This record gives sequence, C-alpha cells and structure tokens, in this order.
Amino acid sequence: MDADAAYGLWPLVIINTAVLTLFAVSFFHPRTGRDWRAMGAFTAFLLALFTEMYGIPLTVYLLSGWLGSRFPALTATHSGGHLWNDFIGWTGDPHLSPFHLASYVFIGGGFWLIAAAWRVLHDAARSDRLAAAGPYARVRHPQYDGFLLIMLGFLLQWPTIPTLVMFPILAFVYLRLARAEEREVAARFGDAWHTYAAATPAFLPSRRSWARPHARDAAPTRDEITRRRS
Repeated sequence: MDADAAYGLWPLVIINTAVLTLFAVSFFHPRTGRDWRAMGAFTAFLLALFTEMYGIPLTVYLLSGWLGSRFPALTATHSGGHLWNDFIGWTGDPHLSPFHLASYVFIGGGFWLIAAAWRVLHDAARSDRLAAAGPYARVRHPQYDGFLLIMLGFLLQWPTIPTLVMFPILAFVYLRLARAEEREVAARFGDAWHTYAAATPAFLPSRRSWARPHARDAAPTRDEITRRRS
C-alpha cells in the first residue's frame, strides 16, 4: 500500500471512536434507555466513519475504478479520502478546503447545541418542570439536532458510502426516539406540553420560533413552561 495511504491503522479507529463517543457522552449525559439508544446510533456512525478513514478505504476503492479517470485525486491515500475535494478538483491542503472548514462549524455547533440543551434539561429536571428555555425555545429536540449536525459535519469532511446510507436511517431512528419521548412528556405535563408543542417545531426552527424572544425576555406564561427529559 502507498506510504501516504495512512490506512490499516486500527488503533486509531478504536481510539478516535472511543474519544468522540466519550466526548459526546460528557455533553449529552445519557440517563435513560432511550438516551443510550441515541448514543449507540451515534457511536455506530463514528465507527463506520473511522473504519474508512483509518482502516479500510472501501468507498475510495469502489469509486476509484469507476471514476478514477475523471478524478485523478481519487486514490487510496489519506488525502484521496476527502471525496468532495476530489470532485471539485481541490489541490490545496484538504484540511483547509471549504468543505473541511464548514465541517468544523457543523461539528462544533452540534456539540455546543447538545451541551446547551442539557443545561436546560438539568435545570428543568431539578424543578420537575417542562423546559422551553434556550435551544428548547426554538425546537423541541435540540439534542437530537446536535447529533445530526455532528454527523453532517463529518459527511462534509469525509463522506463514505456506508455513512451516507446510515445517515437517513439514523435520522429516522432519532425521529422515532423523539416521538416516543413526546408521548411520555405529553402524558406527564398535559396542557403545558400541548401549548409548547403547538408553538415550537420539532427539529427545524421556524421563522416564528426564531423570532420569539429569548426565554429570559419572554412573556411570563412562556417562562412558566420548562421542559425536562422524562
């Protein structure tokens, strides 16, 4: 294999998967079985990603025979694994390409969103109330949004056939987990939940929710609605 290939590095596959998983756990603070299923889906995505990034470049091998004549940079080297760069003919440092720089924003924003949402949930859990402050004033499931942003960031940085296939499947998994969570929260908080849910989109912030005042500036009736993870 080419000296620049940087593949077959299985300790890096394990270390990177473990470090990112533990990092996510420290932000997400999983407690329930549902939380751990969300973490399991995220970990599976990371394992598939780092297996191709440092283990076996299956996607590059499959595409290079088919598209290699059109995209000379599509080779089994570590630089060649940045497929979006190969397709646009980027010849500079792959870590400074527009796709890679955008991936940092998505990944960093995803971790920030998970952590910010957890603080709201933690405060709400202490007072046994429904949370609508912070990120929860914009969407009902900001933590799941955070996981999806991180995965999108990695897809911008290092897309592979397995992770591109996995992403919509994992998005559906998070949708199912979110619906199960909502049924439990609705049963617990009743009218407060229905009022909150009617005004707040599930995953994508609307113009109305984004224009809404921040929780500390909101009307008293909105301040009284805080949400906690069941």
